Amino acid sequence: MKDLPDIPALMQDIGVRARAAAAELAFAPAAAKQTALEEAAKHLWEHRAGIIEANAKDLAFGKEKGLSAAMMDRLTLTEDRIAAIRDSLNAVAAQKDPVGEVITEWDRPSGLHIKRVRTPLGVIGVIYESRPNVTADAGALCLKAGNAVILRGGSESLHSSQAIHASLVYGLEAAGLPADAIQMVPTRDRAAVTEMLTMVDYIDVIVPRGGKGLVGLVQKEARVPVFAHLEGIVHIYIDKDADPVKALSIVKNAKTRRTGICGAAECLLIHRDVVDDIGQGVIKALIDAGVEVRADETLRAIAGTEGATEADWGREYLDMVIAARVVDDIDGAIAHIRTHGSHHTDAIITEDDAAAARFFQRLDSAILMRNASTQFADGGEFGMGAEIGIATGKMHARGPVGVEQLTSFKYLVEGDGAIRS
Repeated sequence: MKDLPDIPALMQDIGVRARAAAAELAFAPAAAKQTALEEAAKHLWEHRAGIIEANAKDLAFGKEKGLSAAMMDRLTLTEDRIAAIRDSLNAVAAQKDPVGEVITEWDRPSGLHIKRVRTPLGVIGVIYESRPNVTADAGALCLKAGNAVILRGGSESLHSSQAIHASLVYGLEAAGLPADAIQMVPTRDRAAVTEMLTMVDYIDVIVPRGGKGLVGLVQKEARVPVFAHLEGIVHIYIDKDADPVKALSIVKNAKTRRTGICGAAECLLIHRDVVDDIGQGVIKALIDAGVEVRADETLRAIAGTEGATEADWGREYLDMVIAARVVDDIDGAIAHIRTHGSHHTDAIITEDDAAAARFFQRLDSAILMRNASTQFADGGEFGMGAEIGIATGKMHARGPVGVEQLTSFKYLVEGDGAIRS
């Protein structure tokens, strides 16, 4: 699509229409929102061939731009991945509608009855890179929570995202909901992003989903509140009381299942007492699987791996690369994660309940795991149907941002002629 020259006018028009749609969605029937998502899922699957054709254009564009293998993997849509998007739309559709839910209620001696109920946030702006499935996830979650959404996908995924967006609009129209409830910025011009960050009259919250550069830019320049999704510098600590079979399978899965997702393991910490057995076995298994292990001196001596530099600690590779080092004990692991982590997801492998409790208590990542692959750091795997991202901040939303996290609340207060003395 040809870029439109007047970006401020374009974005203001989108904002005005989104605000109007949000006003209608705030009281839209739950059945209508469910129907919209179910119809969108059907349309998406029926038009999967066209979506794959659109994706081919994006892949050619990405190749021309020199995207990394991990980024190209994020960009790629196959029939199986489109089926997963369809299933995600249906899963969100089937969830309980959060709008109007009574979170809690109580009576006061003054005669007041007070309810705290869920209400939509309003208009959400989502800025994301590469992964076209975010178009469907973000659109579905925002709609289910009664919000209008303005989507600005990455330049490399423009055609794929537009094709998916067409299915979402079809679903809205089929359900009698405003088509402006889910809008897509129709330009690759980066000025549209800059404009979104200052649209305080039209956008209630911005959700950035992408690399460190994008999120940093949004946090630095946004005047609109932000749910930050920082990079996934994910650690796995193998404790002295780890089960060797679990350690081997968990670490291999966490690193190699899909290297380009934010829940992929990026740093392996091994207790000194198990370096010669469990540690050596895990390192060799990773190397055999094609992973480049950048290790400290102790592990290099054991397994002949590549040497780690200071830059390897606290790095998100999104590739078949992992940093690895030995720690003296669980407190050494905790200290390393506190220094180099991103508060996204961190895991411990141990059979010792006390060690797991210490790890959970003394770290403050959005997601902490025990004896499970970090690839489960995903809203769909948490039963949320989908997610917009993993929020690593501490205000309002944290961890997978699903339907409930895209709501606020209001107080409904009733009396029977109550007056204050």
